[in-house]
Amino acid sequence: MIKKYLDKKLSKAQKRKWRNHLDDFRSLGPGFNLSRIGRIYKTDKADGHNYCEHYRKHFRPYKFRRINFLEIGVGGYKEPFDGGSSLRMWRKYFPFGRIFSIDIYDKKPHCERRIKILQGSQVDIPFLDSLLEKTGPLDLIIDDGSHLNEHVIASFEYLFPKLKDGGLYVVEDTQTSYWKHYGGDSDDMNKEGTMMTFFKGLTDSMNNKEFRRPGYQQSYYDKKIISMHFYHNMVFIYKGDNDEESNIVVNNQI
Repeated sequence: MIKKYLDKKLSKAQKRKWRNHLDDFRSLGPGFNLSRIGRIYKTDKADGHNYCEHYRKHFRPYKFRRINFLEIGVGGYKEPFDGGSSLRMWRKYFPFGRIFSIDIYDKKPHCERRIKILQGSQVDIPFLDSLLEKTGPLDLIIDDGSHLNEHVIASFEYLFPKLKDGGLYVVEDTQTSYWKHYGGDSDDMNKEGTMMTFFKGLTDSMNNKEFRRPGYQQSYYDKKIISMHFYHNMVFIYKGDNDEESNIVVNNQI
């Protein structure tokens, strides 16, 4: 009876606010258990995908830092009050973090303390420039946006250089690399223009000091990618100075 009464009397914004308060209260205990926090906030990163277990492993060193965090994509498609679950999970998990997000739809109803959302495209460079003016240097970036292969690659090419050294860039839902309607291919696993072909190619960058190519000029990725981790439907890319020398090759020649 009470639920029916509240559903009838409260606006969507009010109901969302009370649900958020209830979730915040329920999340007081879990602490480091990111999967449990994710289930409380009802994000598919915890249910539907196994992403939270991987995030727990890779994000734990950042937990108590004053980080600038960006997630591309709020969720919920056109509905302004839908989505936002993972943003509240991140706000809870990173108690000193500033949480930013972008979406092509208006998602301002999800803005709250330490969560700021801007409306725009992940491949609109002037928009991304204005975003970075507000966020400052970024520590963590997650691409959970359009999942279109060309968008994922373009966003990475622009934003990875903006990431701090010691930062981490994550791409979710890489299964679209195999789906034609997202620009992928399940037959040609090395098709140009798919995100998996792109990221698989970057693994060579970590070993560029071993290339036997006299006069080889390092790319930005050669210099700045220090580690990559591939999981089911996820890629983690660590940024730093990739300056470990070969024990045999000098200046890309024997």
